[in-house]
Amino acid sequence: MMEEMQKESVDVAELMEMRAQVYGMLARLYRVEVDAKTLDELRGMRFPTATGNTKADEGYHQLFAYLKNTWDDSVTELAIDYVRTFIGHGVNGYSAAYPFESVYTSERRLLMQEARAEVLQTLRDNGLKRGSWTEGEDHIALELEFMQRMSLRCAEALAAGNDDEAYKCVEKMSTFIEEHLLNWVPMLVADMRMYARTMFYQGLAQLTFGQLEQDRAVLAELLESAQQAA
Repeated sequence: MMEEMQKESVDVAELMEMRAQVYGMLARLYRVEVDAKTLDELRGMRFPTATGNTKADEGYHQLFAYLKNTWDDSVTELAIDYVRTFIGHGVNGYSAAYPFESVYTSERRLLMQEARAEVLQTLRDNGLKRGSWTEGEDHIALELEFMQRMSLRCAEALAAGNDDEAYKCVEKMSTFIEEHLLNWVPMLVADMRMYARTMFYQGLAQLTFGQLEQDRAVLAELLESAQQAA
């Protein structure tokens, strides 16, 4: 079914690897606070200036602006802002940008609700394990990591000439973005922009939203092209 992808399989494989890199970076930044090593790596990165999405461009610009002005206490500053942004006071579901889908899709803003069960099932259906992860599977870091790992799986399938498997991976990613990530991340981003004090986490919020918007269009275009050529 996927012979239609064969003509551009090299380019699509490269695209999948690039997408995996972006999703991997985003997942890392949501998973835990930024340490000195990660901060050094970020300072050495070259961010794109024009992605085609205004939110992503603004996010990269804010991250770059923060990183070029880091100082001795930046790691501490970011750790404090991470807690302020994602953990808050912990007294209710409205004192921080809690990075769990369940909080934004359940009536009482509670953890471990239906969204968590759905994401866990998606991981199991695709033979993915959460490793040493101890939080709920609907944490944004794990959802972004799902996109990263499926992107790499797609690239590997294309490299092996298995276009049918590659197509299935694109379908799964497109569905996951629609049914999960874009179902709640816009609300998370709004809260991040309300609670975050550093330009770093303000930028991360915008970049995440922009990346998802842009990636939804990319995946839809790939699926449409494959279907038209079938």
